[in-house]
Amino acid sequence: MSSIASQSIKGFIWSAVERFSLQGVQFFIGIVLARLLSPSDFGMIGMLTIFLSISQIFVDCGFSNALIREKEVTDQDYGTAFLLNFLISVACFGILFAIAPFVADFYQLPELELVMQVVSLTLIINALFTVHKARLSRAVDFKTQSKASFGAALLSGIFGVVLACCGFGVWSLVWQSIANSVLNLLIFSVLLRWFPKPCFNKASFHSLFSFGSKLLVSSLIHSVYSNLYNLVIGKKFTATDLGFYTRADHLSSFPSLNVASILSRVTFPILSKLQDDNEKLLSVYKKYLQVSCFLIFPLMIGLCVLAKPTIIILLGEKWSGAILLMQILCFSSILDPVCNINLNLLYVKGRSDLVLKLEIIKKTIAIIILFTSMRYGLVGMCVGRALYGFIATFLNMTYTRSFIDLSIWGQVKLLASSFVLSLSMGGVIWLVMNLFSSDGLQLATGILTGVAFYFAVAYLLKMNPLRLLIELKNRRHA
Repeated sequence: MSSIASQSIKGFIWSAVERFSLQGVQFFIGIVLARLLSPSDFGMIGMLTIFLSISQIFVDCGFSNALIREKEVTDQDYGTAFLLNFLISVACFGILFAIAPFVADFYQLPELELVMQVVSLTLIINALFTVHKARLSRAVDFKTQSKASFGAALLSGIFGVVLACCGFGVWSLVWQSIANSVLNLLIFSVLLRWFPKPCFNKASFHSLFSFGSKLLVSSLIHSVYSNLYNLVIGKKFTATDLGFYTRADHLSSFPSLNVASILSRVTFPILSKLQDDNEKLLSVYKKYLQVSCFLIFPLMIGLCVLAKPTIIILLGEKWSGAILLMQILCFSSILDPVCNINLNLLYVKGRSDLVLKLEIIKKTIAIIILFTSMRYGLVGMCVGRALYGFIATFLNMTYTRSFIDLSIWGQVKLLASSFVLSLSMGGVIWLVMNLFSSDGLQLATGILTGVAFYFAVAYLLKMNPLRLLIELKNRRHA
């Protein structure tokens, strides 16, 4: 087996284990908490997401990706990144602590002030193990990350549920978040048995910042846009409406976000090793693209069709206001893996300047769509997000041919068969589920029918992505 194939399989498996075990625990805990807490409790945390997300991006400064991409990394590189991450996290915490009263006044929720001040502590704690994760990702070691993340998520999740049962309300979510950060730090330190020595090296800083600074700006633009919906909905509508939106967004993005994250984490370090060989880079890139969409398209289409029984069974009737929002948002996330893999190509080639340029263009369009769609309520805003998802994918594809010989049309042809088959599967699921009135039977028969139909047709048509998956499986056991 080639070293690239071996690393891809091993990295993908452990990244998938880490991601889905982590997200599986968080998903299950989230379901339990959603039944114990109210939509407004989740809405309050959603109001703070934009501030925490932006601060976290400043804390990282793009150094993690810079460390992963570098061909050689020294102890001084790790130490410099660690020191700056920590100092920036303290500064960000101080800023959020100071502006908390103004944020609470903006939303007209006095209790939000203390919630924001306490939950901001996670920034400092997270900064203490950011470099640990970058070091493991650089080594394509997702097994260790899997152990740490899963353990922290499980224990902190149980802690949050206990607090919710005791009537702590929104504070259940706050203390769960802090507990998760503390446990991650402790477990990473124990498993890795390594801690970077804080230092500042001018050469290391320039090397990391020259690449990471552009990623910092592009990540900031993306994060502001992503969380702008929470800000606008929280101000224009009610905390309950925001709760519906955040749950719909979470459920609809769960499959796409996780598959995209797994592929992004695995492909970036591996493609980075092929950055000077365009022929191999193209071959590996096409395989990643086909396999990711073969997996994610049916998941998103199926989730859209099965949105009603999924929400009613998992969250209960009180969350029915999220059903239509979730169905629409499934289409805003369906192309996320395509976007991420295309962006990874630019990272691999060291063109973080193009990533920044793309973000400026895309988010200008996105903000126009956001403020245009506001007049049509929550449904209109979700439709706008879905429209932007397709536009963003098209724009990301435009730069691919500059580095490898693959046009937009070439990429579309690679994905078309999986998309058409997924739509057909969605139609079959809809026909079958309508034979039953019970939500449980609709969900069960829909899932079984969809899986059977999709893979049976893919096998009969001898679709290339399925062949690639079978080859990877055979190589793993070879």
